[in-house]
Amino acid sequence: MMKKTTLLLTAALFASALCSQAGASERWTEKEAREWAAVNPWFCGFNYIPANAINYTAMWDRTSFSPEVMDRELALAEEVGLNCARVVMQYAVYAENPKHFIRALDKFLEICDKHHIKAMPIFFDDCAFGASTDPQTGIQPEPLEGWYAWAWSPSPGHTMVIDERTHPLLETYVKEVLTRFADDDRILAWDLYNEPTNGGLAFRSMPLLHKVVKWAREVEISQPVTIGVWSGDEELRRFSIDNSDIVSFHCYSDAAYTREMCRQLKAENRPVICTEWMNRPTGSTIASVLPVFAEEGVGCMLWGLVNGKTQTDLPWGHRPEHGEYTGPWQHDIFRGDFTPYDPSEIDLLKKYCK
Repeated sequence: MMKKTTLLLTAALFASALCSQAGASERWTEKEAREWAAVNPWFCGFNYIPANAINYTAMWDRTSFSPEVMDRELALAEEVGLNCARVVMQYAVYAENPKHFIRALDKFLEICDKHHIKAMPIFFDDCAFGASTDPQTGIQPEPLEGWYAWAWSPSPGHTMVIDERTHPLLETYVKEVLTRFADDDRILAWDLYNEPTNGGLAFRSMPLLHKVVKWAREVEISQPVTIGVWSGDEELRRFSIDNSDIVSFHCYSDAAYTREMCRQLKAENRPVICTEWMNRPTGSTIASVLPVFAEEGVGCMLWGLVNGKTQTDLPWGHRPEHGEYTGPWQHDIFRGDFTPYDPSEIDLLKKYCK
């Protein structure tokens, strides 16, 4: 208990020092947001996790961080013309060894830059699909055949989200990462929290969501911040929009509903990016929805790139007892051998992205 108390006190003092050194920022004005959009391209990209990583802990962990895999896969994305990648950072890896995590993030950004891809790092993620709601560093489990993302690891994990006594540690993490990369033009934007209240947490996520916004505003950074609109709850939706420099949202629906969402959010008079889409079984397909984003001038980041250990070709909620899945892939555009799942999709992406 004494050790934990000392860690929390040290974290609070360090976060305070970072805040006083870095200054503070306010939400961008609509004019500032539009000026940012004017000097950037139309963003068309993907949510990224390496095919050899079963979760984001594996992506960043010192036992399995694989820059050579990332280099090959991001080269594939560059060939298609995709120009941005969204990725969850794992607090547990930072907590174990902050220097390793910062080096790993810097290396990932170096690889992105090599392939002309801007990154959108995410600090926190509530999603959980089966095995655990709290991450463990080190060697990760192997896939369980027939189970969608069974070993997915939230960040920082549900226990820390709920236990506000641990939040000073998270404040240190957020502020150190933001301060280190405050003026890094390899970063498109910072996504502060992926799908808060998901994974069964409900509104127990709200205290951390409010805090991460405050922490981010206490650091002077050059990139925009965003929180994706993803649920139908109006309070959460409004909070996410009102605390975003650029508006982002998730939509796995058909073309008509996607267009409606685009137009609703464009009414905020800020740049808009759909940071999660493409679910073939629900009608969110490249053939039908990509043209909508292009016509509406809304950026888009599909899920995902190369199919691998997360088994996101399966539908949400699929379990081994459901038997073999024979329907269309839910996510991913390339097989593990880098051949396209559907060559016509790649042709269409190249048409719009290049």
